[in-house]
Amino acid sequence: MTHSQTPARPAPFLPPQARKRPRRAGALSALVLLMPLALGGCGLFGGGAKTGTSSGHDGADKTLSKPLKPASALYADGIAYLHKGENKKAARTFGEIEVNYPYSTWASHAELLQGYAEYREQNFDSAVSALNRFIELHPASPEAAYAYYLKALCFYEQIEDVQRDQTFTLEAAQALQDVISRFPDSAYARDARIKLRLVENRLAGHQMEVGRFYQRQNLYAAAISRYQVVVQQYQTTTFVPEALDRLVECYLDLGLVKEARRNAAVLGYNYPGSRWYRNAYATLRSHGLLNGAVKPKASGGFLFGLL
Repeated sequence: MTHSQTPARPAPFLPPQARKRPRRAGALSALVLLMPLALGGCGLFGGGAKTGTSSGHDGADKTLSKPLKPASALYADGIAYLHKGENKKAARTFGEIEVNYPYSTWASHAELLQGYAEYREQNFDSAVSALNRFIELHPASPEAAYAYYLKALCFYEQIEDVQRDQTFTLEAAQALQDVISRFPDSAYARDARIKLRLVENRLAGHQMEVGRFYQRQNLYAAAISRYQVVVQQYQTTTFVPEALDRLVECYLDLGLVKEARRNAAVLGYNYPGSRWYRNAYATLRSHGLLNGAVKPKASGGFLFGLL
């Protein structure tokens, strides 16, 4: 599902050498173009690298491969493809830099942009692979924070609704937490905190969905384990009041009065004006267990009354 806008594309990268000495960069490009010809003349490739066609013994024309472009030209092509929205071509072009010029000053940023292009194309597995390579090879890069953030978005965009498997939700939570813990003062961390709250709410919602199912089937112990996960692991989510109320119900159905009253007390202390505490209070009253229970407070407003 799509929760976020496409992240801003990293600024086109120009290596320091090219910025300071553009003529030398051009000379290097020319040298790269000439190397296949020189090596071909030595017989290493069985002939010179040419563009065009040649005739074989049978007279048929055979198309020969074009000489490889220099890294700078490939990088420029990749940027142009991104601007035109041709993400597949961009990813393939940046990949050529990584394969053919792995030690060049263009390679590291090409890896990052390959991940970005795959993300834009929603090829999330390929994007994560490219970003993992970048992170592994360049952990101290100034762009590492963006790589971690973009990796988190790859999982975040694949989150399913609460009725379905939550594997991507769990991976998104871990990846977002990585951004927050590694780069706490970055703009990416600020956005990651917002998204992490949404992710945790989704995970809590899934636990509640399963817990309600077990409760309807009178499988109270199984339901309790799900509701406890919400209360203990997702304390800042909107599902905590409901989980506490349902714990009261399940414990009473099991005859565990002490546990039921304890959870009702926690609910009444933290959410005294919520509808869930009103439900729990009514449940205790129906069982003659109101002794010591705090009366529900008036709702503090429409939103608070929904909790």
